[in-house]
Amino acid sequence: MTKLVNLWIKYYPVFLRGLGGTLALAGITVFFGSILGVLIAMMRMSKLRGLRGIAGVYTAVLRGTPILLQLYFFWLGLPKIVPVKLSDTTCIVVALVVNSSSYVSEIIRAGIGAVDKGQWEAARSIGLSESHVMRKVIMPQAIKNILPALGNEFIVMVKETSLASVFFVGELMTAYQSVQSTTFLAIQSLTIVGIIYLALTCVLSKCVSLFEGRLRVSD
Repeated sequence: MTKLVNLWIKYYPVFLRGLGGTLALAGITVFFGSILGVLIAMMRMSKLRGLRGIAGVYTAVLRGTPILLQLYFFWLGLPKIVPVKLSDTTCIVVALVVNSSSYVSEIIRAGIGAVDKGQWEAARSIGLSESHVMRKVIMPQAIKNILPALGNEFIVMVKETSLASVFFVGELMTAYQSVQSTTFLAIQSLTIVGIIYLALTCVLSKCVSLFEGRLRVSD
């Protein structure tokens, strides 16, 4: 216990920098993953069979393969197909965004699908276009289903960014590797990182639950 406390006192700036990196990485991933996820969701709901097919394959591949494999694929492959020089961090962020978009697209599709179909029919019966119905009628209602699920996706991504440590991206597990290689106190370093992850996910889960409760009250 003494070693644990002393390790925290000496290296807490390293762990806190790692925590900041984890939150930034998860935030960037979910933000841009949501933008891309909206596009994929619209393609999945399109009347055009080709677009539905492309989006279906996209989500099937990303949801059906390990995220670590995807990270390696983008890390090795992206610099070879992009004409500009990319850092390891950029490649990993792109991989995480693409992975997240496949899950976010299903969240959005499910949120839209949960809106009563009568809303579509009523809006269309008064002459509104499909795009207008989606923007003005469906999405404002679907957003209450989507936002809590996006909060949970952020929590999941906080944990999944730990895989980025394989590529020495600056997050919590990279902080662990840095401290462990300096002190050789692997168990103590892992314990501190584990406590940080647990505390962070508990706080975030509570925030999502409170937010979801407020959305229900406003119904």
